[in-house]
Amino acid sequence: MIKQKLNFISLGCAKALVDSEKLIGALKNTNYDITDNPEDADTMVINTCGFIDMARQESIDTILQATELKKKGTLDRLVVMGCLSERYPKELSKDIPEVDYFFGSNDHVKIMQLLTGKEFSQDDPIFLRSILTPQHYAYIKIAEGCDNGCSFCSIPIMRGLQKSRSIDSIMWEAEKLSDQGVKELLIIAQDTTSYGWDLKPKQYLNNLVEELDRLDFEWIRIHYAHPAHLSRKIIQSIADANNVCSYLDMPIQHASDPILKSMRRGLNADGIKKRIQLLRDTVRDIKIRTTLIVGYPGETEEDFEKLSSFIEEVRFDRLGVFTYSEEEGTLAEALKDDIPQAVKNDRKAQIMDLQANISNENNQLMIGKELRVLVDDAGEKHSVGRTEFDSPEIDNIVNIDAKLEVGQFYNVKIQSANEFELIGTPI
Repeated sequence: MIKQKLNFISLGCAKALVDSEKLIGALKNTNYDITDNPEDADTMVINTCGFIDMARQESIDTILQATELKKKGTLDRLVVMGCLSERYPKELSKDIPEVDYFFGSNDHVKIMQLLTGKEFSQDDPIFLRSILTPQHYAYIKIAEGCDNGCSFCSIPIMRGLQKSRSIDSIMWEAEKLSDQGVKELLIIAQDTTSYGWDLKPKQYLNNLVEELDRLDFEWIRIHYAHPAHLSRKIIQSIADANNVCSYLDMPIQHASDPILKSMRRGLNADGIKKRIQLLRDTVRDIKIRTTLIVGYPGETEEDFEKLSSFIEEVRFDRLGVFTYSEEEGTLAEALKDDIPQAVKNDRKAQIMDLQANISNENNQLMIGKELRVLVDDAGEKHSVGRTEFDSPEIDNIVNIDAKLEVGQFYNVKIQSANEFELIGTPI
């Protein structure tokens, strides 16, 4: 039987990437060959993102490009899934009729039944992931949805309330990833720190960390920790683990009390500061990544100054900034989006300049040290890797003046540095 060719495009966050990997893994076990070239495909599946304006526009542009292939007659079937189509199925069906089917983020079974004409269940072993990251690291999603109700966030609208996976289910998948040679496991959810609250009996992230630490991973990395839910037990479990990185991705969003209250973040600036201090006191050498939103409705110059002062005082190791964009259906939609885009952009630039100086000063302190580095990419005379203090694609890199093996660990002596990278030589 001639296999059909399918092109799969995955957009958006790591959580969407895991959804794509699950579906691609299933498709590879059926009558489909996966092709990277859209021009060669009989069928195309696009996993969309609907989180913020720029991501939505990228998703729509990608769909419209695919419709051109349908008009040319080279593409037989176009399927769209993910957050954007979960949120706006009727609008998209009306505006882009060339798309044959729209599905939500978790409609893997329905998509497989459509594409193969066969029956499947959610627990079918055919849904074993085919990872799209380099083979030495992979993400593992421990829960879907979110209960937090932050005023600015549309995730609960698209993904629903939190549904945690059982520890047994997560461990089964983690063991499979370990057997495939994955060395770095990245734990993700909308809010990892509230993992297990919805299970019966309740479980907690510290329980999961203790179990995962028994497996044969070199690094386990935790993302998307909500500061209001970061308990002493979770912090201690990170400190006690052998293989959990001294790194935490903890979005604080802001540091002015009136803005945090309007955002419904659950902690004021002093509460966030105490969590950070507890982390630093408990976990040796921990590096903290955070994410901020500037230009939130009503953000005054005083609010922005408080945020800037907080960053100068706390000195995050890694930091990203978004400008606020109004999200339909959120609580903040009722607030007047009163900050001009030019002001939002200027505030973002000021924060990033401030962080660049902090990062450069921190990185200069690394010169002369020997660090363990995982190599992500390599050329003829040059390699690029990361320390345990850096997550793939979003954090700092280590440039190494030698050709090394991708997916292997090396001890590297740091010779120089700037705000974005360390530069070193293998020992």
